[in-house]
Amino acid sequence: MCIEYNGQLFFIVQFQHVKPGKGAAFVRTKLKNVSTGKVIDNTFNAGVKVNEARVERRPHQFLYNDDMGYHFMNAETFEQIPIEESLIDNTGLLKEGMEVEVLYHADTETPLMVNLPTTVAFEVTYTEPGVRGDTSSTNSLKQATVETGATIMVPLFINTGDKIKIDTRDNSYVERVK
Repeated sequence: MCIEYNGQLFFIVQFQHVKPGKGAAFVRTKLKNVSTGKVIDNTFNAGVKVNEARVERRPHQFLYNDDMGYHFMNAETFEQIPIEESLIDNTGLLKEGMEVEVLYHADTETPLMVNLPTTVAFEVTYTEPGVRGDTSSTNSLKQATVETGATIMVPLFINTGDKIKIDTRDNSYVERVK
């Protein structure tokens, strides 16, 4: 949910409704500022009215990036728009032709954020070979570079040329793709 608070737009990252035995109920929240990306803690008392900002999700395709920003094409109207890097999480996992969602503020028609798919599959372009018996623990990781140039921590059995699935929310290895 996106709300207007103190004249700025915030996404609610996390919330918890608290009803103590004594006193009025309240809601603890973590709010992410759309323009700065900064996350703040805030407590709302019961009954406080907040203005919900209308946000639209529109499908776009990533085209390329240059000194003007990252360029996306609307999948419905074929209009091309540049978006600055600060509005995109994990730019290292963007690949030309990738389908993404761009969130727009419905009233002002300004892009707020670019959401990558939850998981993406990439080929490993370079990783050190893992040698059996290298470790004493079962969950050892090594660095691997994928085709976009991003570096991901992967298990020892992953080799150069393997396709792997990556979680874009935290840049973590999910599984090997057949």
